Amino acid sequence: MSGQQGTIETLELTRRFGELNAVDRLTFVVEPGELFGLVGPDGAGKTTTLRMLAGVLRPTSGDARLNGISVAHDPERVKHAIAYMSQRFGLYGDLTVLENLNFYADLYCVPRAERTKRMERLFAFSNLGAFKDRLAARLSGGMKQKLGLSCALIHQPQILLLDEPTFGVDPISRRDLWLIVHEMVAQGVTVVVSTAYMDEAERFDRLALLHRGRVLAIDTPSSLQSAGSAEIVSIQIDRAREARDAALRHPAVRRASVFGDHLHLTVSSMERDWPAVGAALSQSGFGYTHAERIVPSLEDVFIDRIAEAGGE
Repeated sequence: MSGQQGTIETLELTRRFGELNAVDRLTFVVEPGELFGLVGPDGAGKTTTLRMLAGVLRPTSGDARLNGISVAHDPERVKHAIAYMSQRFGLYGDLTVLENLNFYADLYCVPRAERTKRMERLFAFSNLGAFKDRLAARLSGGMKQKLGLSCALIHQPQILLLDEPTFGVDPISRRDLWLIVHEMVAQGVTVVVSTAYMDEAERFDRLALLHRGRVLAIDTPSSLQSAGSAEIVSIQIDRAREARDAALRHPAVRRASVFGDHLHLTVSSMERDWPAVGAALSQSGFGYTHAERIVPSLEDVFIDRIAEAGGE
């Protein structure tokens, strides 16, 4: 494995908790300056993977190297060049925004001569400057996340690890957080973000789809969306869940997923298969409108890959 600055490499990275394989032989490379996503539902292994990359949880087997440093053999050295923002980042509610930033600057040994310039920059893109004297406990959830991210960035890390940073955050703060992340990537920082939100997955340069500790696929969002040989028909339909069960009984339907009042039906060919499927749904008493072929969303891709892997 190479030691290029900003590189993350995993090789058969594994973590077990008793009989549970939380992370199962992950192997991938994140290039310097890349925005890489770990995408999957709760229990997929995202948090455990990030904790191992950050050097706070030892692998059961396998290894990962950040800047060429092994997390299995030298986890303390890994921590110097990275920032890890966990789901419960350690802000101090009885300290102000500015005091929290100074605390983390002390923790990371940031030279005092550089602090003012760094904080001005962090305030500029976090919009926290107007709140620098407010106690952290009195910030909104979104502002706390932005402060946590600013504290993680105070020492200008080469690698940034973010565990579901937008979970439970309002839409405006969510947008602001992503602007900060993209600003870091533009400056050459390698960023790995975990998320359960499929609509965020398109933001990544590349992503790994995780399910029950294993990688289902790793690629760019566009490549994942275009890789399948099947076609997806989207229809707006009455009683969508009942209609899904009826559609699955038709031999031409490979998979069917409910999206609100829409069904996404996976077939080999819309032109060849849809007329018969549509007629069968009508005969079963389901009224539908707006049948159209769509580009699969990443959620469609994820569901498809789980089905291929034999999962639910």
